[in-house]
Amino acid sequence: MIPSERRAEVIDRINNWVGKKRQVYWVCTLIEESEVLQCEAAEKTAELLTEALPNVRVALIHGRMKSTDKDAVMQAFKNHQIDLLVATTVIEVGVDVPNAGLMIIENPERLGLSQLHQLRGRVGRGEGDSYCVLMYQAPLSDTARQRLGILRDSNDGFIIAEKDLELRGPGEVMGTRQTGAVHFKIADLARDADLLDNIQQTGEQIFTESPDAIQPLCDRWLGTSTDYAEV
Repeated sequence: MIPSERRAEVIDRINNWVGKKRQVYWVCTLIEESEVLQCEAAEKTAELLTEALPNVRVALIHGRMKSTDKDAVMQAFKNHQIDLLVATTVIEVGVDVPNAGLMIIENPERLGLSQLHQLRGRVGRGEGDSYCVLMYQAPLSDTARQRLGILRDSNDGFIIAEKDLELRGPGEVMGTRQTGAVHFKIADLARDADLLDNIQQTGEQIFTESPDAIQPLCDRWLGTSTDYAEV
């Protein structure tokens, strides 16, 4: 985790990395849910890095490029005709370049932990040390600092997902809200995770052995709530 004030230092380190014949990802993100703005940010970053690193071969890839152009850039990167690939989150999946062992993610506080973990998985695929630099915009909120700390401290996707669930809340199981406290009367998805595997079996047992109890149970716990399971 490095604050953006150390950006010049990070750029300088890229020269050393490329000097070792290794390759680099530089991932650009934006808080706005706009692919256009994200691509514009990546284009500007690519221009700045090209100017700052005249001896480094810099290329750009983003989601608004034609598929053939994206494929050509990725193939050139795989063939080590490119040293530094500036990208949007389009590289989140499906990219395997073992020689690329350094990734810088700008504004990681704007992405979810699962997406950051996916992005980080693009490095560490070859021999030698690999690094993922989370270059955040200070000051971080307490929650953002906790989230990035989780990613820094663990490489286990299951642990990261569990911690993310604790921080964000699960939202609605049957509704549309993806974050926040779930409105169960008693259960807690994080606390009671070990009980979840028994739910289907218990439901089937009630359905088979005590069908008369189903409607009273629904009336008691759902009341006038929406019937999500109606057909």
